[in-house]
Amino acid sequence: MANETMVPMLPCPSIDEIVEFYTMLGFSRAYYQKVPNPYVSLRREDIRLDFFGIPGFDPEDSYGTCGVLVSDTGALFDSFAAGMRRVHGKLLVSGIPRMTRPRIRKNDGNRTGFTVIDPGGNWVRFMTDDPSPTPADPAATKLTTSLRRAIVMGDSHGKHVRAAEILDAALERDKDTATPAELVESFTYRAELALRAEDFEAAEHALARARAVRLEDTDRERLARVLAELDEMEAGLRTARDR
Repeated sequence: MANETMVPMLPCPSIDEIVEFYTMLGFSRAYYQKVPNPYVSLRREDIRLDFFGIPGFDPEDSYGTCGVLVSDTGALFDSFAAGMRRVHGKLLVSGIPRMTRPRIRKNDGNRTGFTVIDPGGNWVRFMTDDPSPTPADPAATKLTTSLRRAIVMGDSHGKHVRAAEILDAALERDKDTATPAELVESFTYRAELALRAEDFEAAEHALARARAVRLEDTDRERLARVLAELDEMEAGLRTARDR
C-alpha cells in the first residue's frame, strides 16, 4: 500500500484553548465536538493535528509529542512567529505555550528544526524532510560543538538549566579562541535560555556580551536572523523589566 496518512492524537485540558492557539498559527478547525468526549481536528494545508480533552489534565505532566516533516522549517517558523506577534506582541519563548527558534539539531543529522509546545504541553517538532543528514562541519570549533550540545539539551529535551550550564562552561573556556560570529550566536542562545528560566539578569548580561562583540559586515549579513533575535529579546526584556 501507499499514500497512507498518520494523524497524531494529542491530549489537552481544553480543546477551546487548543483551537485558539493553533488558529493563531494559521490552522483552521476541521472537526469539533464537545460531547460525548471533547475532540477537535485542526488543519493547516497538509498538516493535521487532532486533540482530545481531558478535564484536569496538567500540561506540565504531558508526554505528548509528534514530528512533522516539512520542506522549509524557516518559512513555516516565520509564519507561526508572525501569528504569535500579532496576538501577543512577541514571540512566546518561555512557559507553556512557547516556541523554539529554528536551529541545527545535532541529534537529527544536523538538520534544522524547531518545536511548538502547545497549551496541552505537547511537543510538536517541525523538522526538514530532507532524507540526507547534513555532514557535521569538520572546521567547527569547540564552542560551536558545545553550542550544538546545548541546543539538543535545551530545545530537544527542554532542559534549559542544563543547557545553560553547558554553554556557560564553554563560553568561559573557549571565549578567546572562538570567532566573533560564534560568540554572538552562543551569547544569543544563552540569553534565550535565561529568558526561559525568567532569569532577567542573566539574559541582560548575555545580550550585553553579544552586543559587545565586534562583527565584520560579512558576519552581520550571515547573522541577520540572529541579530534580529537580539533586537526582539532586548525589547521583550525591557517590557518585562517595566512590569
